[in-house]
Amino acid sequence: MPSPSVVLATGSYDHTLRFWEATSGSCYRTIQNPDSQINRIEITADKRLIAAAGNPHIRVYDVNSNNPQPLSTYEGHTGNVTALGFYKDSKLMYSGSEDGTVKLWDLRTKNFQQEYESRAAVNSVIVHPNEEELISGDQNGNVRVWELAKGSCSCELVPEIGTAIRSISVAYDGSLAVAANNNGTCFVWRLISKTGSVSHFEPLHRLAAHQGYILKCLISPDIQHLATTSSDKTIKLWSLENFELKQTLKGHQKWVWDCVFSVDAAYLVSASSDCTACLWDLSNGDAIRVYSGHGKAVCCCALNDCAVDSQQE
Repeated sequence: MPSPSVVLATGSYDHTLRFWEATSGSCYRTIQNPDSQINRIEITADKRLIAAAGNPHIRVYDVNSNNPQPLSTYEGHTGNVTALGFYKDSKLMYSGSEDGTVKLWDLRTKNFQQEYESRAAVNSVIVHPNEEELISGDQNGNVRVWELAKGSCSCELVPEIGTAIRSISVAYDGSLAVAANNNGTCFVWRLISKTGSVSHFEPLHRLAAHQGYILKCLISPDIQHLATTSSDKTIKLWSLENFELKQTLKGHQKWVWDCVFSVDAAYLVSASSDCTACLWDLSNGDAIRVYSGHGKAVCCCALNDCAVDSQQE
């Protein structure tokens, strides 16, 4: 079965993973995850696999088949898995959990290869573009850099003492990092690297983005904008040049948990507690498609619209 040109998926508290035709808005496949809600999903770069993080398992499914059963189940966390992603050409996977750990997995085995102790519930983990480090944010307000080769924390900071970090984002070129917290604030740093590894977070800006919780922050693929989603039911788009508010996207009726840019940064998909996901045209701020069908909150979304064959060009 050939890979679709666009893979768009959502995960929900209704224990389902749904795949959508991006342009028509119709759901063409639903996978049941009977024993858990789905907290986070991630699609591999080659569009062959999708990982779904639950409580406390991670399940990996084949994107291009109708098989409802997972290809693999990864067990080792003891709490909600709140973050996951792929790296090293999708051969390896990382995850973070409310059990206070960050784990590394080899997809060929079912056991984690390495574990880092955050000592607080982990809310967000992202891989640095150098693929040698992970950056995590936790419930106690810590931002930590984990050096994969050494298996240890190489850098640690607390932007606002006692305020949970909800989301971390790193620019595609490794130049910037953003952490968003429960007070509606985004901290923006310039990442200073030495011998390819992060050695210092240079404060660049403190952005009072929302009155409520920020649930996701995301730097656009072209590094021009920062998207923030919030419990205030809005998505905001900020300039990374001067940190001015460019757009406020309104339409969701409840908390907006997640978002993802299209590869050209022209569109944004969002996921909300109102049981829908939306596709936004960022040229005018309009919601041009609503994906409806989940029975409970949609808490995560994933989009891969890259041209796989041209990735190396």
